[in-house]
Amino acid sequence: MLELTEHLEKYICEKSAPILTKWIIDTKCQFIISKSRLTKLGDYRAPFHGQPHRITVNHNLNKYAFLLTSIHEFAHLKTYNEYKNKIAPHGPEWKKNFQLLMHPFLTTDFFPKDLLVLLKKHMKNPKASSNSDVELHRAFKKYDPQKYGFTTVEKIAEGKHFALPNGRVFMKKEKLRKRFKCTEIKTQRTYLFQPLAEVKKI
Repeated sequence: MLELTEHLEKYICEKSAPILTKWIIDTKCQFIISKSRLTKLGDYRAPFHGQPHRITVNHNLNKYAFLLTSIHEFAHLKTYNEYKNKIAPHGPEWKKNFQLLMHPFLTTDFFPKDLLVLLKKHMKNPKASSNSDVELHRAFKKYDPQKYGFTTVEKIAEGKHFALPNGRVFMKKEKLRKRFKCTEIKTQRTYLFQPLAEVKKI
């Protein structure tokens, strides 16, 4: 238990680590610190063919985003234990459990004041992804380490090119509601990007 707690302290604040450790042990969850993924910050998989609950969280999240994502996924685990697959993944049952698990963390012991104000607002009706809440996502990104050569999609001028870390190149087009329409140069396929998605300048 101590070894797991010390390992988690590399990713979240010291006061959070023992709590998360207890959740992992109590639920017999396989908790995996994953490589970075462009499409998600974390995920939950229910027990299958004798396998335990599995939660993955991206390794490169700042300590506040890592904690929020972990709690989000444990809310899925709790909801599965109560309802199995009989409900929508991000329906009212999950929202209630997410709110319940988050409540003790909504203090300055775990999050700085600027994030707390937005988190309390967000938790009144949490979304399927915290990144969908652009104001909250922007606030969390202030705590990310600076990456040389990277910017966000919203800062790319319309008609200009940008690249993903894997080398795929896109042209930014117009904004559609909350996301930007972008065309991949090689395939000419259209994708929608969140405003704060990190990309490489070209």
